[in-house]
Amino acid sequence: MASTSASLTLPVLPLDDEVVLPGMVVPLDLNDTEVRAAVEAAQAAARSEPGKPRVLLVPRIDGTYASTGVLGTVEQVGRLADGDPGALIRGRGRVQIGAGTTGPGAALWVEGTRIDQSVPEPLPGHVTDLVKEYKALATAWLRKRGAWQVVDRVQAIDDVSALADNSGYSPFLTTEQKVELLETADPVARLKLATRQLRDHLAEQDVAETIAKDVQEGVDKQQREFLLRRQLDAVRKELRELNGDSKDSAEESDDYRSRVEAADLPEKVREAALKEVDKLERSSDQSPEGSWIRTWLDTVLELPWNERTEDSYDIQGAKAILDAEHAGLEDVKERITEYLAVRKRRGERGLGVVGGRRGGAVLALVGPPGVGKTSLGESVAHAMGRSFVRVALGGVRDEAEIRGHRRTYVGALPGRIVRAIKEAGSMNPVVLLDEIDKVGSDFRGDPAAALLEVLDPAQNHTFRDHYLEVELDLSDVVFLATANVLEAIPEALLDRMELVRLDGYTEDEKVVIARDHLLPRQLERAGLDKEEVVLEESALRKLAGEYTREAGVRTLERTVARLLRKVAAQHELGERELPLTVTDADLRALIGRPHHVPESAQDPAERRTAVPGVATGLAVTGAGGDVLYVEASLADPETGAAGLTLTGQLGDVMKESAQIALSFLRSHGAELELPVGDLKDRGVHIHFPAGAVPKDGPSAGVTMTTALASLLSGRLVRTDVAMTGEVSLTGRVLPIGGVKQKLLAAHRAGVTTVVIPKRNEPDLDDVPAEVLDTLDVHAVTDVRQVLELALAPAANGAAPEVPVAA
Repeated sequence: MASTSASLTLPVLPLDDEVVLPGMVVPLDLNDTEVRAAVEAAQAAARSEPGKPRVLLVPRIDGTYASTGVLGTVEQVGRLADGDPGALIRGRGRVQIGAGTTGPGAALWVEGTRIDQSVPEPLPGHVTDLVKEYKALATAWLRKRGAWQVVDRVQAIDDVSALADNSGYSPFLTTEQKVELLETADPVARLKLATRQLRDHLAEQDVAETIAKDVQEGVDKQQREFLLRRQLDAVRKELRELNGDSKDSAEESDDYRSRVEAADLPEKVREAALKEVDKLERSSDQSPEGSWIRTWLDTVLELPWNERTEDSYDIQGAKAILDAEHAGLEDVKERITEYLAVRKRRGERGLGVVGGRRGGAVLALVGPPGVGKTSLGESVAHAMGRSFVRVALGGVRDEAEIRGHRRTYVGALPGRIVRAIKEAGSMNPVVLLDEIDKVGSDFRGDPAAALLEVLDPAQNHTFRDHYLEVELDLSDVVFLATANVLEAIPEALLDRMELVRLDGYTEDEKVVIARDHLLPRQLERAGLDKEEVVLEESALRKLAGEYTREAGVRTLERTVARLLRKVAAQHELGERELPLTVTDADLRALIGRPHHVPESAQDPAERRTAVPGVATGLAVTGAGGDVLYVEASLADPETGAAGLTLTGQLGDVMKESAQIALSFLRSHGAELELPVGDLKDRGVHIHFPAGAVPKDGPSAGVTMTTALASLLSGRLVRTDVAMTGEVSLTGRVLPIGGVKQKLLAAHRAGVTTVVIPKRNEPDLDDVPAEVLDTLDVHAVTDVRQVLELALAPAANGAAPEVPVAA
C-alpha cells in the first residue's frame, strides 16, 4: 500500500460537533466569525499562490480539536438558500495537524502533513469482497430510504478510500463515529469500519422495524376486534328487537370485563375470570351457559380475595372481653389467649406466613347443650377483632353443601365454606361450624369427609371448591366446631381439631351467669327496668338448683323469662306493684313448685332408694352428666323362669356389664355372705328407668352390682351415695370417662358422697373446687369397698356384714 506526505501551512476552520470527510462538499455560514476569518485568510493567501483558497477543516468536540483534519478548498463564496453569506467547501484529503504558526488574517494557522494512502491495483481478493459487501449494505439502506439516484453514484465508486469516506454522508453516524473514520488513515481499515457501522445500523433498524410491525399488527388487531365487536353488537341488537328483548348482553359482558379488570383478584383467579368473560361474549342470548357464567362471575367478584382484618393483639384486652362475656370456661379462654399470644409473637418475628400457610386454628368445643359453645365463638371473634360467621351443619347430608356443586347442575351454588367467607367480607374470619356431630351421610356423600381438607391446617391453604374451581386460601381462618357428643364425630375429622371440653357449669357459675347475663337480657325483653324487678341471689340459686337441672343455662334462662313475664302480666292486671324484690320464698307463688327436689330432701318413704335393690349411678348423656337409677328384682320361682332380663333400651356394652355383675355375685356370693342360691333358681330383672332414652357404656357396672347386692342382702343403698365405674369378673373397679361431668351431675342432684375408680383420681383436678368441697369422693379399687360404702346397715341387724377386701 503506497502513501505520500507533504508539508502544508493552512488556516484552521473549526467545525463544532461536525465532521467533514474527504470527497464531501459542505456549505458553511460565513456569519460565524471563525468560519469567516478562516475563509478570508485562505483567500488572502491564495492571491500570492496559484489555485483555489485552502483551509483546514478540523472537528472540535467539547472545545477539543481532533488530531486529524481535512484539507478543504473554497469552491465558491456567495449566498446560501436563506440569503445569508456562505461558502461552499470541498474536502480534498487528510492532514495530520502539527504545531501552530503565524499567517495573514485573524484565523489560527497550523502546520500539517498531507496523508494520502492508496490501495495498489489490482485490488486483493479480500478487499474486493469488502467493497462488494459495503456496496450491498449501502444499497439496501438507500433503497429503504428511496434514494435511488444515490444508489447509482455509490455503485460507480471504485476507489476504496473514496468509498469509505462516502459513508460520512450517513445521517445515522454519531460525531464520534465520524471522527474515528477521519482518523483511520488506512483505506482498507476505514472501509471495514464503515462496513461494520453500516451493518450494525441495519441490524438495529431491522429490530426497530420488527417491533414497529408487531405494534402495528397489535393495533390493527385491536381495531379489527373493535370493529367486529361493534358489528356483532349491532347484529345482536337487531335480534333482540326482533325477539322483543331489551336487555343488552353486550353491554353486560363489557361490564363484567371491566369489573374483572378493575377488581383486586389473585393472578390465577383473574385469568380464570377473563376466560369466563370470553365465553360469555361468545355465547348467545338464548344459551343457558350465559346465566351460569354470570352467576359464577358474580360469586367470584363478591369474594374478598385480598381483604383481611387486622387482628387485635391486645392480649390483656382479649382476656378481659372473654371474661366479661362468659363466666367459667377457663380452659377454652386460656386456649384462645394462648393462640393470640403465639400469633402476636410470630408476627413480631416476621413468621406470619410460613410455606404459604398461616397460623389458623381449628378448635372443637365439645359439651352439653346450653353451656355457651355458640356464643363463645362470637366472643372469640370479638376478642380478635375479626368478622364472625356461623355455619349450621345440623342435618347436612349432602357433600356438595361443603364443597359446592359442579357448575353444570341447575341451581348450582358454592359450598357453605365459600358462602361463609363471602358473608364475612374478609379472608380471615372466625367461622363457627355448629353441631358438627349432627352431620350425616347417605347416597349423596359424606359431608364430614369433605370437611377433612377444610379443617386440616396443612391442606386448607389450597382449598378448591367444586363450584369456583380456583384455589381459596383458608389457612388464616379460625375454625371453631361445636358438638354435643364426642363419639359422633368421625375419628379422622377429630384428629384435625384441637379438643376443648365444656363440661357444664356449677351452681355458683349459673348464679353468676343468671345475674350478669341472663337477667339483664330477659328484663329488656320483658319491657322491665332493672330497678323494677330485682331477683335476690337466693332466688337465682333456687332456680338453678331446684327448678332446673341441666349442664347449661338454657332452661334457666327460660325459667327467668317465665318469671319476669308473670311479674309483668300481674303488674298490668293491677295484681302486683312495682318495684318488686323476688326472694326464694316468692318463687312457688310465681312459677309453681320446684321440679327437681334432691332425693335427700324428700320424705324417706318417697325416695327411690327406700327399698332394697335400687342404687344411684352416674352417667354422661348428650345433655351433660346425669343421675341414673338402677332397679333390680327377683322373680317368683314358681312364676318366672331363671335367667337375666334387662330393660331400659340398653346397648350391648351395658348388657355385658349386667352379665358381669351377675357372674361376679354368683361366684363370690358366699364370700360376701349373700344368699346366691336365689340367683340360680329365680329370674333376675334389672331395669333402668327412663326407658325411652338409649343407654350404653361400661360405667354402670358397679351400680348394677350394688343394686343386686342390696336386693340379695335386704340392705338399702344409702340415699346420699352415687357411684360410677366398670367392674371386672374378679371384682376390680376399672376407670371410666366423664368424671367431671358426672361429679357436676351429682352436685346438682344433691348427692354428697361419690364413689369413683381409683385410677380416675387424677381427673379430680378438672373438677371445680367449689364442687369438690361439697362432695365426699371415695376412690376405690375393688367392688367390695363400694358395697361397704354404699349399703346401709340392716335395720334389724340380721343382715350379714359385708367384708372389705384387704
